This record gives sequence, C-alpha cells and structure tokens, in this order.
Amino acid sequence: MSATVVHDRAELDALVGVELGPGPWVTVDQARIDQFARATGDHQWIHVDAERAADGPYGRTIAHGYLTLSLISSLAEDLYEFRLGTARLNYGLDKVRFPAPVPVDSRVRLRCTIAEVLPRTDALLVPIDFTVELEGSERPACVARKMSLVLLT
Repeated sequence: MSATVVHDRAELDALVGVELGPGPWVTVDQARIDQFARATGDHQWIHVDAERAADGPYGRTIAHGYLTLSLISSLAEDLYEFRLGTARLNYGLDKVRFPAPVPVDSRVRLRCTIAEVLPRTDALLVPIDFTVELEGSERPACVARKMSLVLLT
C-alpha cells in the first residue's frame, strides 16, 4: 500500500471519514525502548530492566506509552502525505489512551481517519483519529486524535 497523497483542499475534504491503512507492521524491540528511555530520561524498570520485568505483571519489559504515541508520526508517513500548503505542524493531541501495553518485540501498525477539516485564518486544522494496533491483541496499543495544522501561506 502506498501513502495517499493530498495535493489540495478538495482532496483533503474527500478523505474526511475515510479510513487509511493499515500500514506495515513495525517491531518494538528493546533497543528502541532503551533509546527512548535515554532520550526522555524515563528509565522506569518496567521498560528497561529485563530481569526485574520478568517477574513483573507482563513477564517482560514493555514500551513506554509515550513511545507508542510517538510512533504515530513516522508510521503515518506510510498512510498519507499532505502536499498542500507551506508547512504542516503538530497543533496538539486530544483523547489519548493506551488500552493495551506493548511488550518488547511486539509488532504494531497504524490506521487513521481524517475526522474533519476546520478552516482557520491562513491555515487548516485537521483532526486525525489514529489507532495503533497491537498484533495478537483485541485492544489497540494507543488511540489518539492528532490535531494537524496545515499552513496555507
């Protein structure tokens, strides 16, 4: 599957309510978890101490919830590309939840739906609903509404 390319407002409007994805599976390994811990300073044992985590509630380390959330940006590149406007900015997040933990070496993938297109002065605010699926789980690893701001000038 190739990314849906959006060139103009009409194409963006046509995608409202259309599910994009799923994207390809990505493995969340311990190296990625450790790198995220170093970058954020979050070295909680359940994420980085395999020996202690083996006796913990999940039997192994799990990814940080914020690591799972942060994967949305890179995984979304496989789903869509906005080529309209002069720049695209993260405006914020709404309704972020982590229904299922992501055990080390699990695979995740992304689906999304553009919820609406809201005109702003010299911009478009585009709420996008994301679901990070966890292979083998009925519950997603993360659900979030990302607010993307497309600058038009």
